[in-house]
Amino acid sequence: MFYQRPPGFSQRYNSRHRELDTSYQLSHAHLDTQLDADLTPSPELVPAPILPPKKKQQDSADRPAEEGGDSSQSVQQGAERDRRSSTEEQEEVLLTDKKKIRCRITMKSEEEEGPDVKAASPDVLLVYATGTSSRDQDLYRDAFLCTYRSFISPNDVISKLQHRYRHLCGRREHADLTAAKNTFHLLVGVVDELCAIELDSDVLLLLMDLVFSLLIGGELGPAQQLRSNILSKMEKRWKLIGSPQSLRPLAAKGVAARPGTLLDFRSQDLAEQLTLLDAELFTKIELPEVLLWSKEQNEEKSPNLTEFTQHFNSVSFWVRSVIILQDKPHDRERLLLKFLKIMKHLRKLNNFNSYLSILSALDSAPLRRLDWQKSTSEALEEFSTLIDSSSSFRAYRAALAEVEPPCIPYLGLILQDLTFVHLGNPDTLMTSQGSKVNFSKRWQQFNILDTLRSYQQVSYSLLPDDDIISFFNDFSDHLAEEALWELSLKIRPKNTPRANQR
Repeated sequence: MFYQRPPGFSQRYNSRHRELDTSYQLSHAHLDTQLDADLTPSPELVPAPILPPKKKQQDSADRPAEEGGDSSQSVQQGAERDRRSSTEEQEEVLLTDKKKIRCRITMKSEEEEGPDVKAASPDVLLVYATGTSSRDQDLYRDAFLCTYRSFISPNDVISKLQHRYRHLCGRREHADLTAAKNTFHLLVGVVDELCAIELDSDVLLLLMDLVFSLLIGGELGPAQQLRSNILSKMEKRWKLIGSPQSLRPLAAKGVAARPGTLLDFRSQDLAEQLTLLDAELFTKIELPEVLLWSKEQNEEKSPNLTEFTQHFNSVSFWVRSVIILQDKPHDRERLLLKFLKIMKHLRKLNNFNSYLSILSALDSAPLRRLDWQKSTSEALEEFSTLIDSSSSFRAYRAALAEVEPPCIPYLGLILQDLTFVHLGNPDTLMTSQGSKVNFSKRWQQFNILDTLRSYQQVSYSLLPDDDIISFFNDFSDHLAEEALWELSLKIRPKNTPRANQR
C-alpha cells in the first residue's frame, strides 16, 4: 500500500521504451526482409536413422540382469533424467507459442490481489518478458528487468537470450521472426540496465560476442550503440575500482573548519547546497545495488549505495561535532536552532535524506543529554514527529506520498522495506508443476525499487555555491563517537542534575 503506482506511469514507460528503441536504431533489416518475403516452406528433413547399440550393449540388453546390473541401470536412468531436464529447459527458452507459455505460468486467482504472474520457472519468466508490447506486458517486462538478479544471474540471462535470438533468426515462420525481434529488444534492455560493477570478464566476453554477431548480421547501428554503452559502463567500473574514496571508513579527525562561520550563511542557501550534494550521489545509485543490498549487504556489490549512506553518516557526525565543540551553552543553542532552520528549508526542498541526517545528529545521545532551553527542546520534538516509528512510519510515508519530485527520500526506510519483503516471502512457491520462482515477491520488490527510480529521474534546478561547498569540506572534519561522548560528559558530567529548562 505504501508503494502505489505513480500517476503517468504508463506514459513514462512508453517514453523510456521509445528512447531505447531510437538510441539503438532497432531496424532488424535482415529480419524484416525475411518477414516480408514470400516464405516458401522448406521440405522437411528426414531424421537420421538411430544407430544400433554396440555389441556389448546388445549382449547386456539380451541377458538377464546380473549382479551390479541394477546399479548400472540406475546410473543410466539418472543420466536420462538429466538429459530430459536439460532438453526441457532448452525447450522453454525457445518457446514462442503463447498458449504453451501461459500454461507453464501460475497466474493469480480472481480473488487474489496484485499482478497476474504469480510463479514460473526462470526460463519461462524470461520468455514471457519477450512478449509483444502492451501496457501490462511492458510493466511485467520492467519488473523482470528490475528483479531477475534475485533468481538468475545476468550472465545466464544474456546467454539464454542470445541462444534464443540466434535460434529464432534461423527459422522462417513469421511468428518466430517476430519473437526474435522481441527477444533482441529484451536483450538490449538487459544490457542497458547492467550495473558497472556487474561487468566482470565473463559478462564482458558475452557482450563482445554479441557485438560481433550483430556486425556479422549487418546490424551496424545497434552494434555501434551497444559497444558505446559497454565502454561507458566499463569506464564507470574502472572509476569505482580505482577510487578508494568511495569506500573510505567513517572519519575520526579533529574539526578543522570554523564552526562559528556556519551562522554567516543563510539557512536556505545551506539547505540548497546540502540538497545538491545529496542529489549528485543519489542519482548515481543503481537499482540492482539496492536489491542486492537487501539480500547480501555487500559493500563491494553496492558501491554507490555505500557512498550515499556514508555521506549520510558523515553529515550527521559533522553536525554533532559543530555543535558540541562550542564552549558556551549560548553558542551551542544558536547552532542547534540554526540547524532546525536548515531542516525547515530541506523539508520544502523534499530532501528527506539530509533532513533525517541532521535530525539524527540533534537527537543523538551526546547532544540530547545536554541542557537546552524548553522552547528549543519542544521545537526539536516537533521536527521529530516526521520520523515517528509508530504505524510503520506512517507520518513520513504520508508526507512522501504527497510530494512532487524532485525529491530525495530517506533510503534507510526503503532498504528496511526491501529487507522485510525479502525475509517475509519465500523465493519459490510450490505449484501444480513443482517448485517455481515466486514472482509475486519480485512484484513487491519492483514496486519499491521503481518508486525509488521515479525520484531519481527528476533533477533539482539549483546552482552550486563554491563558498558553502568549500566550507562543508566534504564533511570529513568531524569527531568520532568516542570523542563526542567525551566532550558531552565534560560539558555535563554523569549524575549531574539537569538544569531547569526555561
